[in-house]
Amino acid sequence: MKFTIDRDALTDAVGWTARSLSPRPPVPVLSGLLIRAENGEVTIASFDYETSAKLHIPADIDEEGTTLVSGRLLSEICRSLPKADVTVETNESKLHLSCGSAQFNLATMPVSDYPELPGLPQVSGTVEGSEFARAVSQVAVAASKDDTLPILTGVRMEIEGDTITLLATDRYRLAMRELTWNPADAEISTAALIKAKTITEVAKTLGGSGELDIALSDTHELVGFESANRRTTSLLVDGEYPKIRALFPDTTPIHAVVRTSDLLEAVRRVSLVAERNTPVRLAFTQGQVTLDAGTGEDAQASETLSAQLEGDDITVAFNPTYLSEGLNTFGTDFVRFSFTTPPKPAVISGQKDPLEEDLKEYRYLLMPVRLPNQ
Repeated sequence: MKFTIDRDALTDAVGWTARSLSPRPPVPVLSGLLIRAENGEVTIASFDYETSAKLHIPADIDEEGTTLVSGRLLSEICRSLPKADVTVETNESKLHLSCGSAQFNLATMPVSDYPELPGLPQVSGTVEGSEFARAVSQVAVAASKDDTLPILTGVRMEIEGDTITLLATDRYRLAMRELTWNPADAEISTAALIKAKTITEVAKTLGGSGELDIALSDTHELVGFESANRRTTSLLVDGEYPKIRALFPDTTPIHAVVRTSDLLEAVRRVSLVAERNTPVRLAFTQGQVTLDAGTGEDAQASETLSAQLEGDDITVAFNPTYLSEGLNTFGTDFVRFSFTTPPKPAVISGQKDPLEEDLKEYRYLLMPVRLPNQ
């Protein structure tokens, strides 16, 4: 095998596929990147039995062939190469890489031991990539980081006709975002639970490439994403996801609207005195909201902001990290808090103007911390 390729294109391709490599592969060959040169392009792929990544890039091919080489080492080498075209050539059990005056020789692994890559299921529909990426970033923040509850580490994707609904929860908060897409079957009705880490990586790396194909297998075991020259697949998380939609209240008699940026900064400042797991209290009254944290002889902080309140005065307390992470996902100038009673979850939604209705496509539900008098 021998080919010459653009240095930046190779670095980008190797870096992207290498991100799918397992840090502790079950067998040594799964630490490698499979490189195949044929028909005027180079294919680079990785696989760890749960996820796969594969892309194609054009190259000047002198000799077709396939090789397998350490992915992490190749990625580090590519990032360090000078600005020049790269020539890659195999010779017996070595891969020789030259770029300008830089020369590298890497040991190869037996291609015959590498498992067959899973194929992409039939495409179920397409979605605008940047909109999908935005939706994923809003929802994935609420997914659990606790691997002892694998079901909650996933993002649930529910599909009904031309609507995709993304949901995630870690039991203390819940995020739900709806978006439209173009299904191959207008009557489609299905759901998939995808690892939050996987769908976040897909959103970051494929979301900016225009339309994104989503492919769900008939066996509900595999999901695939493809955009431009990149393709990734992932096994779905197995298990019954909790019916979290029911946590959203039917009616909320109390509403408060605050400027998003002001509230974010105030939460950041006030929470500086909050010890670990100490909540930030928000007291909503007519025309304002007062934030405070700290009690007794400890450090204390408070700040008052303008707010519009409809309904009775209400005081609630939230984990400052969960509140800040939620507020950061809104791209609107204002956010609306919708309450039933202080001990019940609050629903946060975006609002372009304080006098307009809130935007329904994205909602962030946050469990309050119970105060002593509640």
